[in-house]
Amino acid sequence: MDDCIFCKIASGEIPAKVVFQDDHVFAFHDINPVAPVHILVIPKKHLASLSEADPGDQELLGRVLAGAKKAAEIAGVSKTGFRTVINTGKSAGQSVFHLHAHVIGGKEQGWPP
Repeated sequence: MDDCIFCKIASGEIPAKVVFQDDHVFAFHDINPVAPVHILVIPKKHLASLSEADPGDQELLGRVLAGAKKAAEIAGVSKTGFRTVINTGKSAGQSVFHLHAHVIGGKEQGWPP
């Protein structure tokens, strides 16, 4: 998508504080963190939201979750605990319409958030 900010970040057109990337996913620090660790993991393929994924995207969705685990390990919160959030749709709080998983940690978190 030409106007998608996350596509531009993944392509290097817009700079980001990169955590890691591979052929399928890109992980970077959120510019408005809600916790000491707040990383976004996105698929390099543009999917507007989880609702837009089809059965052919199953492997890619698994890679996003595996990327969330790897991001938590790199950030040092995998053993202490972290929250993984995917907001789907405007009423759920999705503000950038490119599928992304938030990896949030580094502090005690309650429920509901």
